[in-house]
Amino acid sequence: MRWHATVVCSIWICLAGTQASFGDPAGVPFRPGEQLNFAVYWSFIPAGEAVLEVLPSEVRDGVECFHFRATARTLDYIDLFYMVRDRLDAYTDNAVNRSVLFQQIQEGKHKRNVVVDFDWQKNEACYANFGEKRAPVPISPGSLDPLSVFYAFRLRELEVGGEMSCPVTDGKKAVMGRAKVLRRETIQCGGKEYDTFLVEPEMKEVGGVFEKDSRAKLHIWVTADQDRIPVRVKSGVKVGSFVAELTSWKRGGQE
Repeated sequence: MRWHATVVCSIWICLAGTQASFGDPAGVPFRPGEQLNFAVYWSFIPAGEAVLEVLPSEVRDGVECFHFRATARTLDYIDLFYMVRDRLDAYTDNAVNRSVLFQQIQEGKHKRNVVVDFDWQKNEACYANFGEKRAPVPISPGSLDPLSVFYAFRLRELEVGGEMSCPVTDGKKAVMGRAKVLRRETIQCGGKEYDTFLVEPEMKEVGGVFEKDSRAKLHIWVTADQDRIPVRVKSGVKVGSFVAELTSWKRGGQE
């Protein structure tokens, strides 16, 4: 029941390439200080919470970087059956055109301490878990990690019928992720009404429960404004369904 893939799986597969520049701050829908909070339900049962944050910029390998973070945890009573305590950290150049570093710390039953370094001189992603390295994976120019691709997605203007693609890697494999905008619709979420675009990522490159169910789908509702906030993420697979809904949003400001 790795439901935390809800928001963060949308990251891995709800994809958009972009060559946007941050020279015009008014055109960027997120800033350091932004925080998105989600309640996560498994088959209508409250199961946990997830948070997406833009942290203060950092310099990594001489590159000024955006720092994005996603955290997920199960509620206390769910911990008795299946505990999730996950954190993802992603660093990209300040145009979100390519990743510099990706990290994952996963506690609970299955533990991970993953570091993925991006070597752009060799066009390789180098994966290590608890210091144990895998063979480097060749990557395409402009490749992003599973978290930062979500923020690149938010730099794109959406329109019904539009299709998006972007090279993505988690350090173990590299794929071309694709998604399409199905329609525009108004939804109720967290007691509020939102004008949204419904986005459907392509699922064939996704593993886990999605790989085992050819009928599995993931739908993401994104606000139809300049902020492009995900307000609902919903999936359906053989083992059940999950929904993540936005509960609060803190707009970022100047560092």
